[in-house]
Amino acid sequence: MSALPDRIRSAALQLQAQLADELTPFVRNAWYVAALSREVGRTPLARRLLDLPVVLYRRLDGVAVALEDRCAHRSMPLSLGTLDGDGLVCAYHGACYNPQGRCTRVPSQAQVPPGALVRALPMRELGQLLWIWLGDPALADTTPVPQQPWMDDGQAWVSSTDVLHLKASYVRLHENLLDLTHLSFLHARSFGTPDYASAPFETRIDEAAGRFSLLRSVLPTRLPPLWALPTGLVDVDAARIAESTFHSPALHVVAVKFYACSAPEAQQPSRAIRTAHIVTPESATSTHYFIQHARNFARDDAAITDFMHQQLRQAFQEDIDGLEAIEALLARYPQPQPEVSFQADKASLAMRRWLRRQALAEAGDGQQ
Repeated sequence: MSALPDRIRSAALQLQAQLADELTPFVRNAWYVAALSREVGRTPLARRLLDLPVVLYRRLDGVAVALEDRCAHRSMPLSLGTLDGDGLVCAYHGACYNPQGRCTRVPSQAQVPPGALVRALPMRELGQLLWIWLGDPALADTTPVPQQPWMDDGQAWVSSTDVLHLKASYVRLHENLLDLTHLSFLHARSFGTPDYASAPFETRIDEAAGRFSLLRSVLPTRLPPLWALPTGLVDVDAARIAESTFHSPALHVVAVKFYACSAPEAQQPSRAIRTAHIVTPESATSTHYFIQHARNFARDDAAITDFMHQQLRQAFQEDIDGLEAIEALLARYPQPQPEVSFQADKASLAMRRWLRRQALAEAGDGQQ
C-alpha cells in the first residue's frame, strides 16, 4: 500500500497518465540512429529497432541498406544469411533479396512468387551515424534528420563515439538527460560536484517545435578532473554553464562551456564541449544508446580524447545502472506507482507530455 493518502495518490496517478512512459507507443515518424557507421559493413548486422527486427549491411558501392530481418518464405532471420553482390541470401532456402527488399531468386523454382517481399527502410548516412526511418515512408523525405552541424564538423570539433545498451525505457533516459540535478548524487564519483544540484537554472519549453531545454549556471565552482585537466582550469574558480536540450525522440544534446572566473569570458579561449545522446528504442524497456562527444579545444591531443571518452563512459554507465535499477524495481509492482515531481522536473514533464501526444496522434487515438 502507498504511503500517500488515497486522494493524493489518485491525483498523482491521473497526472502520470498524461505522461509518456514505457507503455506509450513509439513515435515512429522520426529519424533514429540504427548504428554507428563503423558498425555496418559486408557482414549482415541484426538489430531490433522500435520492436522491429532489422538487418543492416552495405552494398558493394558502400551504401548502407536496411531490410526487415525476416525472410518472406518461412521467417528465417535474414541476418543469418550471406551477401551475394548487393543481394542478401537467406540461410534457410537460399532466397535472395535485393536492397529494395524484393526477392530476385529462389533456387528451387524458376519463378519468384510476387509476394516475396520484405520491407526496405530509408537510410541516411551523415558523418559517423546511420539514421533510419521506421514510420510512414511518405514522410521520410520531408522530415529533416535532427543531426546537428557540429556532429559532422571535423575542422572545429574533434569527437569520439560509442555504443551503449540500456535495459530501461528510452523515455526514462530522455527524462534523465533533462534532469541535471542528479549530477551531484548519481555522478558524485565522476563529473558531479556538490554545488551542481543547488545551482540556479532556467527552463525553456517550445511545445510547437518539440524543444525542451534546461540551462544551469554553476559558478564559481571547482571543476572535476574530467573537465579541469583537459581545459587547464585546475584548482581555480571556474564557470560551468550547461544546457541540456531534447531535439527529437532520437536526439538529446548537452552543451557545456567553461571559463575561469578571474577574467571576462570574452578574453579567454573557447572551451566548449558537445555531447549527443542518441536514443533509439529497442523495445518498450530496452534502448540502444549511442554517444558522440566533441570538444573545440586541444583538438590534436589524442590522449585528451581518450581520457575524456573513458571518463564519460564511466559517467554514462552510472546513468545506465540507475535507470536499470528503477526499471527493475517498478517491474516488481503489480500496478503503476505514484510519483512526486520537483520544480526542476518542469522541462522533463513537458517533454513527456509532448511525446505522449505525438505517439497518440500517430496512432489516431483521440485520447490526447
